[in-house]
Amino acid sequence: MTTTASQEAFLKAFHAEHPALTSDVLGRARASDGRTSYQVLRDRADGSRRVLDLGCGDGLLLELLAGTGGRELAGIDLSPEALALARRRPALAGARLAVGRAQELPFTDGAFDACVSHLALMLMGDLELVTAEIARVLAPGGLLACVLGGGMVGGEVHERFGERLSAALAELPADRRIPALGDRRARSREGLAGLLGPAGFGTVGWETVLIDLGGPAERVWEAVSGVYDMGPLDEEARAALREAFLAEARAASGSADGHLPYGFRIHLATARLR
Repeated sequence: MTTTASQEAFLKAFHAEHPALTSDVLGRARASDGRTSYQVLRDRADGSRRVLDLGCGDGLLLELLAGTGGRELAGIDLSPEALALARRRPALAGARLAVGRAQELPFTDGAFDACVSHLALMLMGDLELVTAEIARVLAPGGLLACVLGGGMVGGEVHERFGERLSAALAELPADRRIPALGDRRARSREGLAGLLGPAGFGTVGWETVLIDLGGPAERVWEAVSGVYDMGPLDEEARAALREAFLAEARAASGSADGHLPYGFRIHLATARLR
């Protein structure tokens, strides 16, 4: 049985080894308008002076938010290793950064004008507690803005990678498989609305954006291989998946570097506290 404790234990262990994985991949990938997914989310918090980043990781989004002077910034994350990287960013010298859980936020009532979250809310358990805590720390009319994952878009090469990954995971003993992460309700507009409404939020805004991850196959592999499902695989299994992926990418593209069109679909969800 999957529990919030088992989910969090896996995420802590994964990000202890890969504390900046998400920002390394998505910090350089861009939408058609030239913005990264972090910049898209930053812009939704425009006009908010006191901002909390829920699941702030290594602090890239907070650093972007700090580009607007006069803001009071805070971030919370399960990973001490990721927060150690955030603390090294000079722009965040005045930010309050805390190791902790979204279900028990260490902040006072009404402390923030906005709460942002980049690819984190959908991984959390006990979401009724999370949304209640977000509502508690937001001032009336406060904004919640989240980037949620909508899946990779890579055609047949990605489909075959998914099939091979599923087969490799099926061979693992039960005690090495990752727990089911998060709550599926946070991956759809209707599900999220059902969570946020009882917590006191109004209508959920929803926008889907495609982030371009395309490029040479080696670079695309860096993004594809960063999925959580790869965590339990040993080096031999990873190497086999990599070789198969690169070979198919080269065959599909007809080029030596296997240049691939590849994308990552994100959903930008917003709601205001009534």
